[in-house]
Amino acid sequence: MDKKVQCNICPHNCNLREGQKGICMARENRDGEIEPLNYGEVASMSVDPIEKKPLFHFKPGTKILSIGTWGCNMKCGFCQNWQLSQQKVPTRYYEPEEILDEIAKRGLSSLAFTYSEPIIWYEYVYDTARLMKDNKIDTVMVSNGFINQGPLLELLPYIDGFNIDLKAIDDDFYRDECNGRLEPVKNTIIKIAESDAHLEITNLVIRDKNDSIDALEDLIDFISSVDREIPLHLSRYYPAYKYEIEATDIKLLKTAYDLASKKLDYVYLGNIREMDYRKTICPGCGRVIIDRDYRIKSNIENGKCGYCDHKIKGYF
Repeated sequence: MDKKVQCNICPHNCNLREGQKGICMARENRDGEIEPLNYGEVASMSVDPIEKKPLFHFKPGTKILSIGTWGCNMKCGFCQNWQLSQQKVPTRYYEPEEILDEIAKRGLSSLAFTYSEPIIWYEYVYDTARLMKDNKIDTVMVSNGFINQGPLLELLPYIDGFNIDLKAIDDDFYRDECNGRLEPVKNTIIKIAESDAHLEITNLVIRDKNDSIDALEDLIDFISSVDREIPLHLSRYYPAYKYEIEATDIKLLKTAYDLASKKLDYVYLGNIREMDYRKTICPGCGRVIIDRDYRIKSNIENGKCGYCDHKIKGYF
């Protein structure tokens, strides 16, 4: 009889028999050990503006090398990046040292684990992030936050910035729409906020799914209870993957912006054309301190507003 082995990276805690893969399809029981099937397998690599992650308070105006593998531990029907997250795709193998070489070749100083879900790439992310730390390269993770506390705490010292995708403050939404759970994601956000790492949060606002005023207020209240200085990105949904729901109403998105701005210091709208909602406003004096138009113009000096000296949350 095959001995089952439990994978402890994420809260699915998949109990796998010999040769069986987990929900993420990227981890397998091989000879009684959980083996990652995607170690070093890079499905996408590109140089992006840091703002594209999105990270607005982390080295604004700089470029970052972004890498990702295939697979995810959630199954969101609205996934905006499903081509990588929901199927296996061709990859190229890179040792962590080769990623360091790619960064050096491009004259960069930052690395992002993104595109699919870095949590299921855990061993590779951990090894690569440690190497980056040793070489004074900043690292960020764009993640759904669905990770167990033990692996998260081991990884935290090596990651400088996170953008966590908080899909809703509704466990039924997580279970029904994403095959996940809310509480572990909330715990991840709290732990990161308590650490030295920089944290921003993204919420994809989806018509008739998580866009009610009550749902938005619940999300805003949770974030403000953790830290009102956490930057929040409210992103416009467009039909993708299995969802054919209409794109999010822009008026509703602006209403959400106004609601959030009452309780959070830094709120942004994404996936819309209007640049005014991408500006960073100083909570102290109300003036624009980062203007994100076609060029990034910043008036932050030593982490403070250049006009009034108010300390600005971020990694500058």
